[in-house]
Amino acid sequence: MIIKFDNVNLNIETPPLLSHNKTYIFFLHGFTGSSMDWNNIIPFIDKSFIPISIDIIGHGKSDCPDDLNYYKTNSLIEQIKKVTEYFTKERFTLCGYSMGGRLALSFAIKYPGLLKGLILESSTYGIKDETERELRRKQDKELTEFIKTHSIDEFVEHWLNKELFDSLKKLHEEKLNKIKNEKRKNKKIGLINLLFGFGTGSMPCLYDELKSLTVPTLLITGEFDQKFSEINKEMEKELPNAKHSIINNAGHNTHQEKPEEFITSVNNFLLNSKQSFETDVY
Repeated sequence: MIIKFDNVNLNIETPPLLSHNKTYIFFLHGFTGSSMDWNNIIPFIDKSFIPISIDIIGHGKSDCPDDLNYYKTNSLIEQIKKVTEYFTKERFTLCGYSMGGRLALSFAIKYPGLLKGLILESSTYGIKDETERELRRKQDKELTEFIKTHSIDEFVEHWLNKELFDSLKKLHEEKLNKIKNEKRKNKKIGLINLLFGFGTGSMPCLYDELKSLTVPTLLITGEFDQKFSEINKEMEKELPNAKHSIINNAGHNTHQEKPEEFITSVNNFLLNSKQSFETDVY
């Protein structure tokens, strides 16, 4: 289905039947991804929850406007808020992978009262050091130049050839090709604008805000993803109500590499946070 934000169409994938008596959980994909990335996860989410997946602007079937303002942090947050308000006025859970995790965390910092829970997979709070931030912005600019001067097929191969995704290559060839084919459906302008508007070096660093975020939070990283596992160990210490789960034999994209383990971690968290929330409320 399509939900409009200003003049922009945002694509939303929903289950066939919606029930207002259940808690919603909204899924946000990573850079170059789409709502289809969650297809092997959503059918197995605990049945007391309603899973909704969102094509972040510039990705999947959502629009790819030229206006860079739509891709900046505040606009992205308001787009997610617009979508969630369409479905529910109750508190919900937000789950984001990588870039989607950065967006989910940004949303949680601004609107903590709307959330029952927060799930961040292989994500980060941003970059604290200004020199490192500038270096990352430079790297993202170089990546946008690559996108401009190459085909989308060439870019997808280039992107997945990064060391960060080495463990994806262990997947069955059919599954890996399916992931690549979904990424090839994205449009250059959407990817370029998101790098400029919401790249890790462009987004506000949220480190100083972590201590104030009391929403129950699950942090998930893969055993082989040492960089993000270290970042999330640090986040676990700063967030007052967080638990860090490391999935064995997985890299950056745990929900594609080890879906069963990812689902178990998520469902355990959902049920525990639901019980905790109900106890606190009643």
